[in-house]
Amino acid sequence: MHRYIFRRLLLMLPVMIGVTFIVFTMMYFTPGDPARIMLGESAPEDAVQRLREDMGLNDPFLMQFGRYVTNVARGDFGRSYTQRRPVATMIIDRFPTTLKLATWGVIVSIVIGIPTGIISATKQYSLFDNVSMVLALVGVSMPNFWQGLMMIIIFALNLRWFPASGFTTWKHIVLPAITLGTSSAAQITRMTRSSMLEVIRQDYIRTARAKGQVESVVINQHALKNALIPVVTVIGLSFGGLLGGAVLTESIFSIPGVGSLMIQAIRQRDYPVVQGGVLFIALSFSLVNLLVDILYAFIDPRIKAQYK
Repeated sequence: MHRYIFRRLLLMLPVMIGVTFIVFTMMYFTPGDPARIMLGESAPEDAVQRLREDMGLNDPFLMQFGRYVTNVARGDFGRSYTQRRPVATMIIDRFPTTLKLATWGVIVSIVIGIPTGIISATKQYSLFDNVSMVLALVGVSMPNFWQGLMMIIIFALNLRWFPASGFTTWKHIVLPAITLGTSSAAQITRMTRSSMLEVIRQDYIRTARAKGQVESVVINQHALKNALIPVVTVIGLSFGGLLGGAVLTESIFSIPGVGSLMIQAIRQRDYPVVQGGVLFIALSFSLVNLLVDILYAFIDPRIKAQYK
């Protein structure tokens, strides 16, 4: 197991280098002069050129990229052009809020998706199955930003059940968590249903029923455990996606997380913050996938035996 984890961590290195290269290249060719942004539009041209030279912006592209990678490897993501603070500090201050929002979004998706998928599989082609699959299709197709705006209009402005912005009490969490968790719940529902349908047709399920096992025991103890591997995969991918997908949701609900920080940085052309935010989310996504792979061993003993 330890050797497997070590290999996966090594495989994350080229992924992070590739993400760093793509993000740095996009920011490099994006219109706008960082030195001009820092000094202001009214700054004299000679002052701007001196600052560009001090920041190394006149160096060739590969030299700038190599310097940036070296600094990132030491944990230095640069300093914000607008706030003049270390980017790593700004991201760490806001990441707990994004992590909390993504966690609640995953909880909502699991609570809705897994039970709905199980019932749909055990009652295939029933009215519940048909309705839930239609709702799952709607949930997958519905954009988060549109759903968030509709929920604000209905539940915050008209009904006044929940606040429209902020992230301090449990009432502030409800609307953003549902907005984030809906699309993931639809994916988990469809995956749980298809995986359960495949498992409940196996011979050992018929044997368990023939031995007189209660149907709830057959479904929960025998079928569900063997159907969890693809479901856990979808949940892990959904959680990683929610960390990045929280960008628009945080902006809509005015939540002070990494997503809203990146949106603000894009508007201000604060390139170090954008680069640091994307790299941090990519690293979080890779770590979530690693945790999902490790979780496989605890769900299926056969996979744990392969690790040994």
